[in-house]
Amino acid sequence: MPASRRDELIQTALRVFYRDGFRATGIDALLKEAGISKMTLYHHFRSKDELALAVLRREDEQERNALIREVERRAKSPRERLLAVFDALTDWVLHPDFHGCMFIHAAVEYRDPDSPVRRTAVAHKEFLHAYLRALVQEAGYADADELALRLLVLIDGAVVLAYVVGASDSCRLHAARAMASAKGAAAELLCTAKRVVVTG
Repeated sequence: MPASRRDELIQTALRVFYRDGFRATGIDALLKEAGISKMTLYHHFRSKDELALAVLRREDEQERNALIREVERRAKSPRERLLAVFDALTDWVLHPDFHGCMFIHAAVEYRDPDSPVRRTAVAHKEFLHAYLRALVQEAGYADADELALRLLVLIDGAVVLAYVVGASDSCRLHAARAMASAKGAAAELLCTAKRVVVTG
């Protein structure tokens, strides 16, 4: 089925907002890149913020599915999958179109905690925490919530550092090192983490 005009607009806006930022992207620039009129835009969305929300929800859905699919492709056991998350993200940060984490950018630009855009960014991080926690539990580790949170801190720290130091092709090596370092720290964390004691 052909994509609807609304879907095309969301995908174009996703690309532009990710590349240039939410606030920095003016309506006129967005309309020009999308090849649509202002009337068409406001037929589908009442404001740029409403479009930003639709974009972030689309990115949330796409990123969740892509990450889970890639991790499952790379590894079979829960412990291996925890480390495969870092491998999947390494491919992402080394991509020429990598511009950091869209959800972190959204949280920075939409500071109001009641903003639907910010709440969507928070929900995405909560999903990642829950996904990691499920893998941690399946792998038999104790205190799954805390261990998953530590892994998430390593992930987001590495992604931010990769974005800061890997902004040009000549710096891609630094981005790769950031992710490799985070994966190494995660492996050490898993080696020293307590396992659930099975009795009976």
